[in-house]
Amino acid sequence: MSGHDDASDPAPLPESVRDHLGHELRTVYTVDASEPRYLGDEPGIPHKFEPQIKRLETRLKTHEEGTEAVGQALDRILDAFGVAPRDDARRE
Repeated sequence: MSGHDDASDPAPLPESVRDHLGHELRTVYTVDASEPRYLGDEPGIPHKFEPQIKRLETRLKTHEEGTEAVGQALDRILDAFGVAPRDDARRE
């Protein structure tokens, strides 16, 4: 045991950085079928990374859906008050 308590210590990297790194990992481990395969090459993502990748994908999907839902709710609130949102203030 390393003596490191994950439950009490803050994450070493901000969530946005972890999400970006997860995206980069998926990009690196994507296998293009048109490339030649060599003895010893692992197909796709190594099995030991699958749980982490699945967690990252779930986080990204949840973040995207949550951001969209909040944006829609804010648009409805602004509409209710008769305020038009500025196009340059909205993020995609």
